[in-house]
Amino acid sequence: MPSPASSNHRALGYLACAAAGSLWGTGFYFGKIALAELRVGHMVFYRFAFALLVLLPVGLRDARRNRVRFSASEWRLLLLAAFVGVPLQFLVQFAGLARTTVSHASLMVGALPVILALGAVLFAGEHMPRIGWIALIASTLGAALIAFSGNHLRAANAGDPSLIGDLMILAAMVAALFWILASKRLMQRYSPIAVSVYCVTVGSLMVAVWVFLVDGPPPLHMSHRAWMALAISGMLCTACTTLMWNWGLGRIPASQAGVFLNLEPLIGSVLGVTLLNEHLGPSAWIGGALIIGAAVTLTTRAQTQPQIIEQLG
Repeated sequence: MPSPASSNHRALGYLACAAAGSLWGTGFYFGKIALAELRVGHMVFYRFAFALLVLLPVGLRDARRNRVRFSASEWRLLLLAAFVGVPLQFLVQFAGLARTTVSHASLMVGALPVILALGAVLFAGEHMPRIGWIALIASTLGAALIAFSGNHLRAANAGDPSLIGDLMILAAMVAALFWILASKRLMQRYSPIAVSVYCVTVGSLMVAVWVFLVDGPPPLHMSHRAWMALAISGMLCTACTTLMWNWGLGRIPASQAGVFLNLEPLIGSVLGVTLLNEHLGPSAWIGGALIIGAAVTLTTRAQTQPQIIEQLG
C-alpha cells in the first residue's frame, strides 16, 4: 500500500502538471492582448524579460548546487538549442498568432505531442506502435481541416484566421521539436531546470539583439492592460510553467503527465471563442477534436511519448 506521504506527493505532482498545462493554454490569449499594442519582436522581448525575473534566481541556485560546467561541445549544442527554441520558435509562433486567431493557434499547438512522437521515431530511434501512426494521421488531417477552414491565404480582416498564420504556428512546433531533442542530450548530464534556464537566458539575449537591430528599442509607454498581459505571459505562462512541469514530472510518471499537455489547446480555444468572440467553423471543430483526440491517445497509450515528454520543461 502506498504511504500517505507518497500519495500526497503524487497528488501535488498531478496538480502541478495540470496547472502548467492550463497556464500554457492562456499564453496565446495574453499574447493577443499585447500584440494589439506591440510589434511581435517587442512582445517576445518583454515576455522573456519577465520570465527571467523568475527563472534566473532559481537557475543560478540550481547551477551552483549541481556544479553545472558545460564543455565546449555542450556550449555549441546549447547555443543552437537556445537559438531554435527561443528567437526562432517564438518569433515565428507569435508572428503566426498576429495573422490568425487564438482559437486556431491553440488547436494547432495541440499537434505538438504527435510531432514529438514522430520526432522520437525519426531522430531518437524510438519505436511507435500502430496506434501512434493512426494518431499521427488523425492529427495531420485535423491540422489540415483547421488551416483550410478559413478559406483564404491571408486574413481578410484583422482578427480572422488565415492559412499563413496557422502554418506558421505549425512551423514553430517543428522548431519546438528540435529544441526538445537538443535539450534532451544536455539533460542526460545536467538537471532539467539548469538546462532550461540556460537555454532561456541565452535565447533571450539573442531575442534582444534581434529586436534592437530590426525593430528598435521596445516601447515603454503602453496601457496597463498590455503590461499586465506581458507580465502574466512571462512570469506565469513561461517561467512558472517550466518550474511546475519539471517539479511535477519528478513525482508522477511522464506518461500520465503527458495527458495534461492537452489542456493547452482546449483552454486556448475556449478563451478565444468565449473572451475574444472568435468563431470556429464546423471543419475547425472537427479538426480540433481530431488533434486533441490523437494527442490524448498518444499520451496515454503509445510508448514513444513518455521518454520525450520529460524534456518539455
